[in-house]
Amino acid sequence: MDSQENILVSENAASPVEETGKKDELKAEEQVAAAPAASEVETNTEQPAAKAPDPAESSEAPAEEHRQYATKQELLERVKELAHGEEIPQKEEVEYLKSFFYKLHIAEREAQLKEYIDGGGDPETYQVKPDEAEEVFKAEMIVIKERRQQMFREQEAEKEENLKKKLSIIEKIKAMVTSPEEASKTYQEFKALQQEWRDIKAVPAEKANELWRNYQLYVEQFYDLLKLNSEARELDFKKNLEAKTRLCEAAEKLADEPDVISAFHQLQKLHQEYREIGPVSKELREEIWQRFKAASTVINKRHQQHFEGMRAREEENLERKTALCEKVEAIAAEENKSSADWDRHTQEIIALQQEWKTIGFAPQKMNVKIFERFRAACDSFFTKKAEHFRALKDSYRENAEKKRALIERAKALQDSTDWRSTSDKFVALQKEWKAIGMVPRRLGDQLWEEFLGACNKFFEARNAAGAGQRGEERQNLELKRDVISRLRQVAEEGGDDVQQKVQALVEEYNAVGHVPFKEKDKLYEEYHEVLDKLYKELNVSVARRRLTKFKDQLKQVAERGEGALDSERARLMRQYEQLKQDAQTYENNLGFLSASSKKGSSLIDEMNRKVQKLKDDMQLVKDKIKAIDAENAAKEQ
Repeated sequence: MDSQENILVSENAASPVEETGKKDELKAEEQVAAAPAASEVETNTEQPAAKAPDPAESSEAPAEEHRQYATKQELLERVKELAHGEEIPQKEEVEYLKSFFYKLHIAEREAQLKEYIDGGGDPETYQVKPDEAEEVFKAEMIVIKERRQQMFREQEAEKEENLKKKLSIIEKIKAMVTSPEEASKTYQEFKALQQEWRDIKAVPAEKANELWRNYQLYVEQFYDLLKLNSEARELDFKKNLEAKTRLCEAAEKLADEPDVISAFHQLQKLHQEYREIGPVSKELREEIWQRFKAASTVINKRHQQHFEGMRAREEENLERKTALCEKVEAIAAEENKSSADWDRHTQEIIALQQEWKTIGFAPQKMNVKIFERFRAACDSFFTKKAEHFRALKDSYRENAEKKRALIERAKALQDSTDWRSTSDKFVALQKEWKAIGMVPRRLGDQLWEEFLGACNKFFEARNAAGAGQRGEERQNLELKRDVISRLRQVAEEGGDDVQQKVQALVEEYNAVGHVPFKEKDKLYEEYHEVLDKLYKELNVSVARRRLTKFKDQLKQVAERGEGALDSERARLMRQYEQLKQDAQTYENNLGFLSASSKKGSSLIDEMNRKVQKLKDDMQLVKDKIKAIDAENAAKEQ
């Protein structure tokens, strides 16, 4: 006798994201082969590999089109009816209700998320609302499961009782076979026992075949001993042949049934009917049995191939899901340096989740494990993402507080009329503002407008107050340029009164007020360029005149008496040393000044001019000393 175990997979409609709390259920049905009647097969004692229904499900109605539910509440009402009513929950409907509930549940969650996003919500902060309906559904499904388990236990107890009844019937027929002379008299009792046998339903699957063989053995022995008249016997065989022929035709039509599972279950019912029909004539027994067996083999092979294909698809699904897990794990392990990286990786994972939804179940042993691996990788990424944006929001909050503090400081300064000092303070505030990190764009724009408003209010007031001052500075600029122009003219013309003219123009230049700040440095360079040229020429000419005048006075000094020239020479030497010391002091100070700023550069230029003046004076003194030495030499000759 052949027996075969097939795996039936019940698909859930839940997506990978919603599979939590819903384990894929893989149902195994142990099918038991039906044995042929012993009277129908003399040489072949084996039945084809047809399979009887699962004892726990044998009482359930065939599949039918299921009702559509508009809402979860409507579906829950049906679940409650099955959980607490008199109706026996059927496996197929329970599975359908579970699948349909989570289909509505997922659609409802997606609608809630869409409404939240459309309303301006941040998808990163979205929290899934607890669903009371789902908790009720789970609780009621537990009740239904317990009811079905109780039904299974009751069916098993009933099968044990049916086994005892059928064993009793076999014993009674066995007793009839041992009394062949009483066979005709006990025929009606025999027929009643057959009807009683047919009325008794399922027995434990593991006992069914042996029980059936024993029953058929003694039934056939009774028929062989029965001394009925030929017409009655032939009529009985004819009716049985017609009935079994009809079952063969029905079994053969099942080969065209598109639903393999439905065809398989229908075949089980045909086998049950075949068992209940009595024998046919001895010469036709093998022929009719082989026809029914051949039709059964076709259906069983389709059924087996269906589940072999399903197992192959499950292995392929496992490979595809494993590849998706590896992709999500790789993404979760990558470093995200910016919000753009987080957004890009989020979209990649969402796309992988959508792809996961299109893949069917993996093999039973791996289905839950592979989903837990996928969910763990997704959870790892989204947990790190939530932590990142939580820290980013904390940073945004701190930055916003810092910017609000700067706004308060700017508002406190916006009405100040201390233009120079307050301008510096606003420039410092703007530098601080730039150094502060980012805040959310909409809030950042709002804070910037507020800060900028305070800055603009001050600078607009300052500009309005400085409008008159700028006009005066432009006028001063023209006056100083005129002085510079006249200095250049003096430098070109020369004359004995150059020094007096230069001094007068310098005093006039210094008496003019401030000029525009942007023109200050350029004007300074032009002024000192012409002034340095004039002073250089004046120093040379003045030194020359002084030396000539000094030489003219040497004769008068010599006439004062012996040692007068030496005394004058000693005074000039002291003057020379003092000038030399002053020049060195200025040169040393120059080493401590920095020319990196405009103010420092102008100071260096001024000190260089003083050093040069001291050196010119030193040269004049040296020339006077040489003149004294020459006069002394002339006297000695």
